[in-house]
Amino acid sequence: MIKVLSISGYKPFELGIFKKDHPSALFIKAAIKKSLLTLLEEGLEWVLISGQLGVELWAAEVVFDLKKDFPNVKLAVITPFLDQEAQWNENNKEWYQSVLAAADFIDSVTKKGYEKPWQFRLKNQFFIEKSDGLLLLYDQEKEGSPKYLYELAMQYQKDRDYSIELITFYDLQMIVEDEQLKRTDF
Repeated sequence: MIKVLSISGYKPFELGIFKKDHPSALFIKAAIKKSLLTLLEEGLEWVLISGQLGVELWAAEVVFDLKKDFPNVKLAVITPFLDQEAQWNENNKEWYQSVLAAADFIDSVTKKGYEKPWQFRLKNQFFIEKSDGLLLLYDQEKEGSPKYLYELAMQYQKDRDYSIELITFYDLQMIVEDEQLKRTDF
């Protein structure tokens, strides 16, 4: 049973998305929601994100929405380092701050500002060791930043009972088609 789930995936620019409310975000959120609903019915208690732009912040919005029906689910935002949003534009900072304001727990893996890429590796290790499973928007056909977390999770899974669920581009395409069918009333 998955009590604690880490969620991650591509950053928005890796998907060609440059606004948080881009139409594609609705399909990504629908895919996350579909996966979370099953896990919530089975007893999911915590969702962990590092607060990166894109999939993680959309996942946070999905969790907040699902709290209406599953009030016991909690969101933890555990950043790789302090002030990760320092270089972000104002819109992204506001989005991030709105997620932090509604989160149930906030912390940083390293208690200092950005220094080197090792902080991201340490964050990935932390997220895998502190969760029972990973939900990752990642498609092996399109490499990107989630590749490192995925490879680490696969390595971890060899020795332990650890769940890895991928949302692929095919899965997103199925959600797009489902939504189009709903709209055309077939």
